This record gives sequence, structure tokens and C-alpha cells, in this order.
Amino acid sequence: MMKEKNLFGLIGKKLGHSLSPEIHEKIFEGLNIKGNYSLYELDEKSVSKGIESFKLLGYKGVNVTIPYKEEVIKTLDYISEDAKNIGAVNTIAFKNGRVEGYNTDYYGFGMLLEYNNIIVEEKKIVVLGNGGASKAVIQYLKDKKARDIYLVSRRCRESEEVDGVHIINYEMLENLNDGDVIVNCTPVGMYPNVEGTPVKESIIKEFGSAVDLIYNPMETEFLALGKKNGLNIANGLLMLVGQAVKAEEIWNDISIDKDTIMKVYEFLLNNFK
Repeated sequence: MMKEKNLFGLIGKKLGHSLSPEIHEKIFEGLNIKGNYSLYELDEKSVSKGIESFKLLGYKGVNVTIPYKEEVIKTLDYISEDAKNIGAVNTIAFKNGRVEGYNTDYYGFGMLLEYNNIIVEEKKIVVLGNGGASKAVIQYLKDKKARDIYLVSRRCRESEEVDGVHIINYEMLENLNDGDVIVNCTPVGMYPNVEGTPVKESIIKEFGSAVDLIYNPMETEFLALGKKNGLNIANGLLMLVGQAVKAEEIWNDISIDKDTIMKVYEFLLNNFK
């Protein structure tokens, strides 16, 4: 008798750009897991009901992306300490009748920096955007002892410091003059609206490294400008793989080795350019 497939998925508002099904299918294949991973586009009013439905239908887990990483917190029975500190959830597990929330973006971002030899300790870092993903990035930078962290938000009217993070707006960023790493956590430049960059070339060229959490396209205009000016650049593909692997570990109570992670990453590099 064939074993029934384990059910997983991704919830978000617009998911046409997502490579998550391909990533999780490769993980299933590599680890001989009988699983099915689907995409679910939900509007704001459907998020809570959707999660309740996944629970009733026997799903093992779902990932959460823009713009619901903070919204889903109110649906949880349990939230991990990491996710609580970050203030955002990108992974939900359904275990023992409970809805549990975790954040694996943190892990994926760390893997991305390590692979691309981008050092943040004692460095001046600028983070663009204040959504759920940027919260994980900020927490990682704090934990890795970045010297100065600037969070750039359109909502900011006056410069302020909160928990050791300098919060500024895009106008103030133009007066910053220099920095070590600039990280784009906004959706500007993401497929299908690939034209445009969150900041001007004159700002990008003041940094040593540019990181874009976007992975579709692989090289955004933001990264293209970074490359043009000699910066060390990195897109968000490995972060996507890293957070997906960590989610699978949580859902299936397993440990996944680095070889499996790199095989999935190389598969994507070769097949989704």
C-alpha cells in the first residue's frame, strides 16, 4: 500500500515568482520524503481561516511570505523564542493539535552571508525596508555584533534609535556617505516588475557589498549597479534554500546535511537563470 503524501505549502499575497515548490520537491527527492508542496495566494481576510483549514486537513506545515509574516502570529498556539525576538514568523508547523510558529529566514540569511564571504561583525550595515524579512536580518546583524545598523523606512519622519538600531528615511540615507554592506529587503525590482531599484547608484557605490533578498530575477537592477561599481554582490537564492531546509527540519524532526543544501542550490542555479 502506497504511503500517503505529507502536505506542505506556502501562503502569501502574490506567489507567481516563487521557486519554493521546486526547492521542496528537490528536498523530498533527496531525502526520500513523500511530500507535496503547493502555493496558496490568500487575501488579508482569509489568512486566519486558511491556517485553520490547513490544520483540519492534516497539513504538516506551511511557509509564510509577504505580507503575512507578522499577521500570522495571532493565529499561533506557540511561537519559538527566535521568532518572538524577531517579531515575524515564516514557518508554521502543525504538531500535536497545535499551530506553532518559527522563523527560518534568520538561518537562511546567515548561510547566504557565509557562502558569499560577507562579514558583518564590527561593520556598518544599511537595511532597506521594514517588513517581516528585514526583522530577521536585523536580529541576525545584532547577534553577529554589527557595529552600526541603519534601518531605512519610508514611514520614518525623524531619525531615531530603537534597541541599538538607527531608523532613518531614504532622504536621510543620502547623507550617510559610506558603509560596508547594504541589504535590500524591499520587493522593489522583483518579478514581474523588474525595472527599478530601491536606491540610486550614487548610494550603492558607497558600499563594499550589496545583498538583495530577491532571487527572481537572479540579478536585480540593484545588484547590477552594485556589480558595475565593483561591489561584492549576492542575491537571495541561497537564503531561500537555507530557510526552506530549516523548515523541513522543523516539520519532519530531522537534520539535513550541507551537501543536500548545496545540491538543491546548484540545481536552482542551473535550471532557473
